[in-house]
Amino acid sequence: MVKVLMRADTHVNININGDEPKAKCTMSQVMAALSVSLGSMVVGFASAYTSPAETSMIKELNMSDSAWSWTGSLMPLGALGGGIAGGPLIEGIGRRTTILATAVPFIISWFLIALANNVIMVLSGRAIAGFCVGIASLSLPVYLGETVQPEVRGTLGLMPTTLGNTGILFCFLMGKFLDWDNLAMLGGVLPVPFLVCMFLIPETPRWYMSKGKPKEARKALQWLRGSKTDISHEMGEIERVANEAEKNAGDSSQCSELFSRANIKPLLITIGLMFFQQMSGINAVIFYATKIFKDAGSTIEPSLCTIIIGVVNFMSTFVATILIDRLGRKILLYMSSVGMTITLGTLGSFFFVRDVMEVKLQELGYGWIPLACLVIYVVAFSVGFGPVPWLMMGEILPANIRGTAASLATAFNWSCTFLVTLTFQQIMTGMGQHGGFWMFGTVCCIGLFFVIFFVPETQGKSLEDIEKKMTGQRIRRMSSVANLKPLPMAV
Repeated sequence: MVKVLMRADTHVNININGDEPKAKCTMSQVMAALSVSLGSMVVGFASAYTSPAETSMIKELNMSDSAWSWTGSLMPLGALGGGIAGGPLIEGIGRRTTILATAVPFIISWFLIALANNVIMVLSGRAIAGFCVGIASLSLPVYLGETVQPEVRGTLGLMPTTLGNTGILFCFLMGKFLDWDNLAMLGGVLPVPFLVCMFLIPETPRWYMSKGKPKEARKALQWLRGSKTDISHEMGEIERVANEAEKNAGDSSQCSELFSRANIKPLLITIGLMFFQQMSGINAVIFYATKIFKDAGSTIEPSLCTIIIGVVNFMSTFVATILIDRLGRKILLYMSSVGMTITLGTLGSFFFVRDVMEVKLQELGYGWIPLACLVIYVVAFSVGFGPVPWLMMGEILPANIRGTAASLATAFNWSCTFLVTLTFQQIMTGMGQHGGFWMFGTVCCIGLFFVIFFVPETQGKSLEDIEKKMTGQRIRRMSSVANLKPLPMAV
């Protein structure tokens, strides 16, 4: 007779039938993801609004170029403020309550624009909408990261991006038929189902636990995982992390904790992903889309160009949703970086040959190149660097700094958005069209190496395991067979 001894920190899987148990994605989790993602649809509609509304709004309100410029730039500026305010809010009043609190201001902002008879009302509406966009952009991924189980966190975590792109496409489509005021009135209706659905879902179990409410945390987790699911192990992990965070809370200030040796790595990775997302030039390229279509010799009207881009962006998100929990986050980021680098490099080369070398490429039959590059570029961005940085923000930031760090990362993201949008025309004028595209392509290439060497893979891992790895703690897995007594075994 021999005995098999199993250590308590040893992870053992015993499969009677030889198959791995499959995680069940409950309808409760789908409901939670869908409810918060409706807010992302409102965000997408708000972000896209100025493009179809431009012509009719400028004409009817007799807006100057300066006033129209502020109408567009107030969105990222307001979002910057919302990103800063959102961190304390999601820590203080909760993730769900913060998301819910954006619904009514969104409605007010849209009706301010719809009923506007002067520029001040439009600018006020855009500022309020931008502030809500900033809050939503950080609170949505944090909520989903803390509620959805690891096996489907990628798929459900991309639902905000999917519905956000749905909002963009919906705005572009309706903009072909509605003037600016009626389009804004439609925007005021979109937050209503979002407001209703948010009352049907719970706060995150991890926030409840951080506030010393274990009963509410257990109830919320049971609702999310299903009434018949055993949540004891997951609940134990959440409670352990909350206790450790509480014990360490008094040792240092929030600022010093944010930049502590253990937390600086996930914070810098999050900010790095946000940097490469925006400095890939996505907003600049989308802004330049109509001219690229024209330079390619296309006779398609500008409004239809934006719809084409919206459709490509929308369809690409479904590809990312299908692949992210199969291939992982890093593979999608690799594909995205390579795709954007190649297409931006090709676009730059096209304009260099055409403008600097003065070769008439359209007459030689190469006018299709800018169109193809633009479409592939949008696909590459939408598959990887578009949604994944937001998803990973909710995954890799440690629990004790998640709200503050997410606020900092979101504010940084919107600062980059504002900077790229503001300086785009100067970049294209100073460096030439080819130089501008080559610059953005170089940033995308550097982003590839950043992902290779610094970004971790979070596919299928719990938030607690991710936090242990990112902060340098030893991962000790407990399983249902981890603490069994010595078992007799015949020889």
